[in-house]
Amino acid sequence: MNKRPEFLLFAVALAAALVTNACSKPPEATAALPAAPPVVANVSDIDVTEHVKTALQQNDALKGYDIAVKTTNGDVRLSGMVDTREQINAAIQIARASEGAHAVHDELTIKK
Repeated sequence: MNKRPEFLLFAVALAAALVTNACSKPPEATAALPAAPPVVANVSDIDVTEHVKTALQQNDALKGYDIAVKTTNGDVRLSGMVDTREQINAAIQIARASEGAHAVHDELTIKK
């Protein structure tokens, strides 16, 4: 009967270890949680349009071109004529970078 106290002590130690490990989260589990999405402020369509127009006129490759900007529910529509595909790409990039722009619709054409 000398083995019974050792067995009981082992069983209690094992149970304590299992309970302790079961209640703690491994570091990988908390690191895998996705980051909270950034808070986006409501930006009016007028503000988005003005921001895009200003940024287009400040761009050296695009200033002086008559690029129309219309925003509806955060969807920005660009129309007008430019000289190169690079200018179209720059205009699209500027519009996409504008706060409040959800989508950009390219209706720009290249002069022939």
